[in-house]
Amino acid sequence: MKILIVEDEPKTGDYLKQGLGEAGFVTDLARDGWEGLELARDGQYDLLILDVMLPGLSGWQVLEGVRRANLKLPVLFLSARDQVEDRVKGLEMGADDYLVKPFAFTELLARVRNLARRGHGALESGLLQVADLELDLLRRRVARGGHRIDLTAKEFALLELFMRRHGEVLPRSLIASQVWDMNFDSDTNVIDVAVRRLRLKIDEGHSLKLIHTVRGMGYVLEVAREGRTP
Repeated sequence: MKILIVEDEPKTGDYLKQGLGEAGFVTDLARDGWEGLELARDGQYDLLILDVMLPGLSGWQVLEGVRRANLKLPVLFLSARDQVEDRVKGLEMGADDYLVKPFAFTELLARVRNLARRGHGALESGLLQVADLELDLLRRRVARGGHRIDLTAKEFALLELFMRRHGEVLPRSLIASQVWDMNFDSDTNVIDVAVRRLRLKIDEGHSLKLIHTVRGMGYVLEVAREGRTP
């Protein structure tokens, strides 16, 4: 699940990004309303977490722009404005939820997961599947051939990326930015080590291998073809 956070307060934005990342979500962070609207319009997100008071465009204006673009992604307002009329305004404008600052992260996480259950696209079923490999987005579970596989939060995010884009060769730079939120450094083997560990959990003991190396290019999750190496 990919989340766009639009928050101008540095500590809050970084706190949300780190916490949701550790919970297994892929996140992007925008610092003002214009940037948030531009990113949201790309249509690559499953949830928008939106502050009300933002530089450039307000949260209200960002939401209006999102809905005018016919984007149906769920929207969670996050604001220090705790008046009833503010909450009502947000909901009437098309937001799905409204959480007042300060907040407990556990409550935010529960609301995020609840919105995921009501989300769109692949999230309607909450299930991604390739061959006999299943990833349950809502219960955060993975199974292959009916047998449960325990993954860390990063491994889950990595597998989700692979499964959402199965059949597509993903370069290390893209994996680094999407899962680790960092620029790829050719001197580090963190991506290769992570993929190796994930491959052991997913493919070990199965004759049909799903995670493959494409030499000089990156990695791909797919039913094996000639020319792919494990």
